[in-house]
Amino acid sequence: MNNTLTIRKGQLGLLAKQGDFYQILEAGEHRLPWFNKPDVVVIDVNSGDVAPELADYLRRFQPAWVEKYCLVVDTTDNETAAIWRDNVLVEIVPPGARRLFWRDGDSLRAVHLDTREVQVPAEIVTAVLQPRGRDAAVKGREAILIVNVPAWHVGVLKIDGVTQPLLSPGLSAYWKINHLVEAEAVDTRLQALEVSGQEILTKDKVNLRINLGANWRYGDVLQAYGQLAKPLEHLYRELQFALREAVGTRTLDELLENKQVIDEVVSAQVVTRMAPFGIEIASTGVKDIMLPGDMKTILSRLVEAEKLAQANVIRRREETAATRSLLNTAKVMENNPVALRLKEMETLERVAERIDKISVYGGLDQVLHGLVNIKGNTHAA
Repeated sequence: MNNTLTIRKGQLGLLAKQGDFYQILEAGEHRLPWFNKPDVVVIDVNSGDVAPELADYLRRFQPAWVEKYCLVVDTTDNETAAIWRDNVLVEIVPPGARRLFWRDGDSLRAVHLDTREVQVPAEIVTAVLQPRGRDAAVKGREAILIVNVPAWHVGVLKIDGVTQPLLSPGLSAYWKINHLVEAEAVDTRLQALEVSGQEILTKDKVNLRINLGANWRYGDVLQAYGQLAKPLEHLYRELQFALREAVGTRTLDELLENKQVIDEVVSAQVVTRMAPFGIEIASTGVKDIMLPGDMKTILSRLVEAEKLAQANVIRRREETAATRSLLNTAKVMENNPVALRLKEMETLERVAERIDKISVYGGLDQVLHGLVNIKGNTHAA
């Protein structure tokens, strides 16, 4: 008695007895014996590679099947292989691999690539970055390091510990297989660095808390990274050292009298020290100087006392000027009775402004006669 097995298009059927494969069936209707029915393994040729155990078995015992139904992809220690199906990259095979892939007509092909050429071909990069479905990412893409250098940046690339020429803005990719590849994007624009919360003792043992800011840029990126493992950390420490030197060698009074001295000392010192490392300092400046609470109270009292002393000096100067003016006026009146009489009349006028009514006795002639006598006495004198 027989029964029927249907193999659809895109499938293969492997017949086995007692674990040994003895026949392979292509798409179509196939009659199988009813008794001693063989084990059947149906393979979807679009599933990708052949399972490792089955691949070893086919290589050893069914080489003809391998040649007809499989794509052989064996890579050396210095190469990888890109697997394309219908011109779509599906997998990157690592070096030293022995792989079999089920053929599906002419849709499957393998391209071997020499990893001693560290830069990945543009065709592979484009295929890896091509948008895909959630589960359709290229298998083995972790073998590639993709470097994205933004605008206004340069890329520092090290291959096997050797620094390469700077990378321009844009995309590039490198094999991580058989190589140690490191890349970092470096901003070449003017940048700001904050050195905050630095507690420093002045020469006269006053504890100050200072916040410093610096504007800087890379003058020579390769020079900086060729000499410094972490350029930004080195710059931060140099700013700390310069700030401590500027503050620790001066008294509080010196710092308060000339607040620009910190900026000048820090800038001069850091510019000199960072120039050999390819780092340019555009400017430095102290943002805040904070005193301890008790020192604030003392300084407030000192300022208050100074202002009171200044006010007293001004008040005494004005009193002296007023006294001198009165003395000069007295001397003029002493030698000029008319001036004295005019002063009396001026005083009388001021008094009269506050009086509603004034009575004059003796008439106007008496007043004029008094004035004439004053005039006559003046000429006699």
